[in-house]
Amino acid sequence: MRHPNQTRSFLERGGFGLLALVALIVFAFDVLPAVRLLLAALFPGGVFNPDAMLSALSSRSAMKAARATLETALLSTLLALPLGTAMALVLGVTDVRRRRIASFLFVLSVMISPQVIALAFLHLAGPASPILNSLSLAPEAGSANPMLGRGGIILVLGLHHAPLVYVVMSAGLKRIPLAVVEAARIDGARPSGILVDHLMPLLRPHVVSAALLAFVAGIGNFGIPALLGAPVNYLTLPVLIYRRLSSFGTGMIGDVSALGLLVAAIAIVCVAASQYMTRKDGVHLEDDTSLKPFWPLGRARIATEFFVGLVLAVTLVLPILSLLAAALVPSYGMPLSPATITLDNFVEVLARQDVTIRAFTNSLIYAGGAAFLLASLVVPVAYGLIRLMGRWRILAVSLLEISYVLPGIVLAIACILLFLKPMPLVGFSLYATPWIIVFAYLARFLAVALKPVLAGMVQIDVAQEEAAAIDGARLARRLFGIVLPSLLPAAVAGGLMAFLLAFSELTVSALLWSAGTETIGVVLYNLEEAGLASQASAVAVVIIGVVTIAMLFLDALGRYLPAGALPWQCETEDAVHTNAKAVHAPDRVPAIGLLKPKPALS
Repeated sequence: MRHPNQTRSFLERGGFGLLALVALIVFAFDVLPAVRLLLAALFPGGVFNPDAMLSALSSRSAMKAARATLETALLSTLLALPLGTAMALVLGVTDVRRRRIASFLFVLSVMISPQVIALAFLHLAGPASPILNSLSLAPEAGSANPMLGRGGIILVLGLHHAPLVYVVMSAGLKRIPLAVVEAARIDGARPSGILVDHLMPLLRPHVVSAALLAFVAGIGNFGIPALLGAPVNYLTLPVLIYRRLSSFGTGMIGDVSALGLLVAAIAIVCVAASQYMTRKDGVHLEDDTSLKPFWPLGRARIATEFFVGLVLAVTLVLPILSLLAAALVPSYGMPLSPATITLDNFVEVLARQDVTIRAFTNSLIYAGGAAFLLASLVVPVAYGLIRLMGRWRILAVSLLEISYVLPGIVLAIACILLFLKPMPLVGFSLYATPWIIVFAYLARFLAVALKPVLAGMVQIDVAQEEAAAIDGARLARRLFGIVLPSLLPAAVAGGLMAFLLAFSELTVSALLWSAGTETIGVVLYNLEEAGLASQASAVAVVIIGVVTIAMLFLDALGRYLPAGALPWQCETEDAVHTNAKAVHAPDRVPAIGLLKPKPALS
């Protein structure tokens, strides 16, 4: 038998260059932006002056924006939490049909950028709505759009973030062993009793985690409050930061750094609490078969499927129809009918307008380039984290999540601070160049691209590498000959996930773009601000098409990925119905092992 330290010494031979690469990436993409932001807030003008930071935070506008931020984040969480939890339970424990399609579509709604969803709901309601005008249901001309202001922001944030809750709760369900259900069935418990008495207590940490993540998403969201709140002067902290920097330039960098630090502090505390809740040790059974749907609904299945369809209609179908209707009329406010349908808006934004053509090209290049670089980096980074870092791995992974935890507007400020002046040694600045946007994408989405690769890395047997090392294979040969072929699909999936999130994002690029480097998210926002709603809707429809195609490609890749790599993955329909029927066949229940505590995998 091999001594426990033998594997460790084998892994520790060499690899210092790989460890240096991991350390450099962690420092450049996560530690450096966070430290630079902190220094700018505490040392405005290069002089230690905490009073300036306190003055910026205690100003009337900052206090008002902070109150708006907290109330919209909190109240939208109260909507997202029950909605996302209900969808997770319905799709996770019942025998509803087309579960995989429903899961895919629900997650698709959150992959569409917030400003696109906000634009869709803005055009869905109000006196100028093409859909409502076509149905003669539009409010009286001149009346206010009900989506503008506090209520609209809360509603759209809640609907948009419900899939985040769904993803967290679905992951929690998959971590509960099937033996919990089987033991309860042996005791005669009904499916409803199993859910209430056995599953919900185990899911409590995930409920808290999901609520905290939805709250953090609401705190850092820029696109929805910008489109629905700014026109009526209802400003959240991210929108206030954007307004100050866009109006007064870098002269306000100290004040906006202090505001960004406040947003970052709220986000980091909530995410840390969420991670703590989901990483706590739980009680697992020796049988580690994951939970599968066990509740046959019978006659109630039609009503339950109607609920799922209604949720998908509100979160995805209606917004898409709203954008499509607004894009197909010659001018926003006209009713949609066979006589008014036109493709001129699509032709305008895709073939005539230089700025939209350039923005689409820029977004494809910036997001695609960042995704390619991330897909190239994540395999060696994952190998270094899992195989070489030992007890330091938890700290390194936590640091890698900083830039993703930071709201996008805060990361953008940090990038401005880092690259406003020429960099040491090289003597040139990245500010007002495409490279600052690419850097921000790399920092923000590294954690996203890394996740499926880390999941695959822990499943690779170290014995293969040890055998290769005995035959004289060095680290590079083991990495490229053994590890890379196994992790290549996961790396591609991670890169695609990063591309999905970066392609139409607005929160980061709103502060980093300059003339000639506009992204499609920025152009969409500017078109709506300029009153060109039909053209903005056409851009939004194209964005949804690109995101959907990328997600379908990812879904096709799912069979080659480790379990849980894609958040919408569900059991097959056959497995669902087989397991649901087994509820009524207790003689087929397998033997149940002894209870024992086991660390819950994050």
